Amino acid sequence: MRLVFFGTPDFSVATLERLHAGRHDVVAVVSQPDRRRGRGRKHTPSPVSAVAEREGLPLLRPEKVNAREVAEELRSLAPDLGVVVAYGQFLPKRIREAPAKGYLINGHASLLPRYRGAAPIARAILEGESRTGISVMRVEREMDSGPVALTREIAIGADESAGELTARLASLCADAIEEAVEQVAEDRVAWVDQAADAATFAPKIERADAEIDFTAPASVLARLVRALAPAPGAFTRLDETALTLLEARVDPAPVDAEPGSVSRAADGTLRIATGDGWLVPVRLKRAGGKVLAVDDFLRGRPIPDGATLG
Repeated sequence: MRLVFFGTPDFSVATLERLHAGRHDVVAVVSQPDRRRGRGRKHTPSPVSAVAEREGLPLLRPEKVNAREVAEELRSLAPDLGVVVAYGQFLPKRIREAPAKGYLINGHASLLPRYRGAAPIARAILEGESRTGISVMRVEREMDSGPVALTREIAIGADESAGELTARLASLCADAIEEAVEQVAEDRVAWVDQAADAATFAPKIERADAEIDFTAPASVLARLVRALAPAPGAFTRLDETALTLLEARVDPAPVDAEPGSVSRAADGTLRIATGDGWLVPVRLKRAGGKVLAVDDFLRGRPIPDGATLG
């Protein structure tokens, strides 16, 4: 088949590379426009655009994918099927129905109908889920609501961060999309409607979601740290300076201090009082600084016993 691939971040790269290496032809890649990234704020292509340029694949980077000329350009390529993995823009009907098969398929990082939306990986960790996966669905107007062709399921590690889980799911997505494309090519795909009454949602993580409220239990806060690592990172404040925690563990010992209070043990261990138990930072960083192990951080920026965070 002739495929058009829609994707933008690192998560999408494994699937694009798998499809490009396979028996079908990727006749075009559609990604978000170049954005300012990094400390230098230089215009930089998305990870998917970078792969397309490296492999010499035709590349479209429309500011607005719903522009009529985008659909016309895609139709001129005579694609059979469109594949979407974390593209990042709403795809209108004229794009969805442009391929000869009449639809696009999408690899979504949850076990649908649970966690429809922009942040399924982080939200699954936040909610304490033990399992997640990839669902390959047909793209329809309502977000992540289309019928599902297949799912692939994995366990979430007890101490796994969103970054670590994302890397594993990206590889699983490539496997699932590869199989779904073959099912479509061989006319053996079977679509199963989602149970709409079982749907849950995974909205984008906002900055307010990332601020640590130390009145919550330490177990909940440790999940927050995992769910937001490496980015955007769960943060608090130390003397009005943002302090981001990238890894933390739970000490269930009884708390005898106000939430947010710092306790330094005789061996130098730093603990933060919470609503239930202590949160023990393992890796953290100041705004604009490097990620450091807590001992290295404290050598350069001591946090005294009795200090209050937040």
